[in-house]
Amino acid sequence: MLRPLPLRLEALAAFPPLDEPAETGETFAENARQKARYYARATGCWCLADDSGLAVDALGGAPGVRSARYAAERFGPDADRPARDAANTAKLLEAMRDVPDERRTARFVCHFALADPDRVLLDAGGQVEGIITRRPRGTNGFGYDPVFHVPSHGKTAAEMPPEEKNAISHRGRAARRFAEQLAAFLQEAGT
Repeated sequence: MLRPLPLRLEALAAFPPLDEPAETGETFAENARQKARYYARATGCWCLADDSGLAVDALGGAPGVRSARYAAERFGPDADRPARDAANTAKLLEAMRDVPDERRTARFVCHFALADPDRVLLDAGGQVEGIITRRPRGTNGFGYDPVFHVPSHGKTAAEMPPEEKNAISHRGRAARRFAEQLAAFLQEAGT
């Protein structure tokens, strides 16, 4: 989505190793902004960062900004992604065990932020609504995808092929909004 723009994109791996910033925000937007500013200051370049996760209404928005660490007490610091995902999903299903079907609403949320070393330049968010299933279904995707049913598509995110999921996902929606904002920003700046 950003390729047509007059930018040179570099992955963080192109820079000397950096410690990860603390994610202390209470919202996805706050965490994305913190990460973008941190890496922009560390590299001296514009930095694009995101934060995303799952917000479940019956759990007061949890796991929320702690989605990746929701069940941290159940896995060690060296656990691989599949082990962390399995622990997080198991904890979520346990927390939702007695929640009636009509109250199992949730959304995946993603927020992008672009910063220079001094300030946040742009940010954009996206979300997709769904329902938490009672058991995992599907093998595509990662994280909470197997328990996130998208009613408009009649399947979980893990049952969708990647192209279908990317077309409706929170990250895809946020990325498309961000790309539009960035194109306008660059045009205004005369870039």
